[in-house]
Amino acid sequence: MSTSNSTSTRVIRRFVLFEGLAFVAAALTHFGILSAAYRHRPAGTAEGVIGIVLLIGWVSTSIRPRSTRMIGVTVQAFALFGTLVGIFTIIVGVGPRTVPDITYHAVIVVALVWGLAAAVRMK
Repeated sequence: MSTSNSTSTRVIRRFVLFEGLAFVAAALTHFGILSAAYRHRPAGTAEGVIGIVLLIGWVSTSIRPRSTRMIGVTVQAFALFGTLVGIFTIIVGVGPRTVPDITYHAVIVVALVWGLAAAVRMK
């Protein structure tokens, strides 16, 4: 494996790990574990599923490093789609509409798009 490929692999793995941990933290917040002020069980469930998928993807990139690009694209695309659904629920008033929620969604979309772009560009 060339240096650029191993560098690309590390970049993708870091994005997927960061995103997975961010979704787990959001889920724990919405389940009232990290903060009782932002409880919203349906949001916690969705964020938990997305976080688990990302973390499974991260582990999978260690098991199958040659598949890092495909795994990175797949799990981040899934997470981006789920996040866009979350944004839609905020817009229509079903999901939580707090400033931290809106900020989280904006920041995680940027991270997901950036990570997805990195994975797509990987050779």
